[in-house]
Amino acid sequence: MVRRILGLRAGRVAVGILSAIALLAILGPVLAPQDPFLTRPETLAGPSWAHWLGTDYLGRDVFSRLLDGSRTSVLGAVQVALIGLVAGAVPGILSVYLGRAFEWLTLRAADTLIALPFLVFAVAVTALLGNGISQAMLVVGVLVSPLFFRVSRAATLAVARSQYVEAALISGGSVGWLVRRHVWGKVLPPIAVALAQTIGTGFIVVSSLTFLGIGVQPPEPTWGGLLASDLGYLAYQPWAPVVPAALIMATVWGSNLLADAIRDVSGEAGRTLVNSRRAHARRLDSPEPLTAGGTTR
Repeated sequence: MVRRILGLRAGRVAVGILSAIALLAILGPVLAPQDPFLTRPETLAGPSWAHWLGTDYLGRDVFSRLLDGSRTSVLGAVQVALIGLVAGAVPGILSVYLGRAFEWLTLRAADTLIALPFLVFAVAVTALLGNGISQAMLVVGVLVSPLFFRVSRAATLAVARSQYVEAALISGGSVGWLVRRHVWGKVLPPIAVALAQTIGTGFIVVSSLTFLGIGVQPPEPTWGGLLASDLGYLAYQPWAPVVPAALIMATVWGSNLLADAIRDVSGEAGRTLVNSRRAHARRLDSPEPLTAGGTTR
């Protein structure tokens, strides 16, 4: 599937954007040229060789804070997606095989989570558990889990009606073996699409929470927090919100592009794409036969 994704222009663009963001998350705090927490008397200074993006209202280097905050912002979105994947996909697959009682409970739980508002519930839980990034991401991950539940359940229902799955059940195969051997490979592509989309959605939610000061302890920098602080001084630095906003938009755009690329190369559409490319390659490799007059047909 990786080759198919890289074979698409959208897939290459998405992988390039997300790879750059991942490098920022890994190396950003190391590459920060100055101490991101050090205050200076030069407050709200413009861009210069010493401060590439200027300084904030406390004189801290904005570029260093942007690099240092990339890890928290990116890891928060990844945590949301992984928590939602585990909390949603596993019950979604098992709800097809573990009886009507388990199915009814999981469906009602998914309906309840869908009805809860993201930000309001996250604010309430972080007020009870403490203002930390782990608590906030846990809450948001559970709230997005119904997406994985619906996707995995629908894909599993389609596979469960297959004759080879029914034959495996009749022959005495366990649910765990059946899921590993026959079901997981079929439901993986739609779950991968949902995972890529959820990373983008989770990044928006993380940026929104940190914009409101939820999930982080000052003076820890995040992209949403930098955006919030920059908006308070637009009269002095009208360019300041551009870079953090552009990074947030690029990350969400790359995640959505990756989801589209995975969707295009998986399932029937993916097989059609591969077959068309193979036919095109065969036409290029085989020269046109010559006619009697020496010209091609």
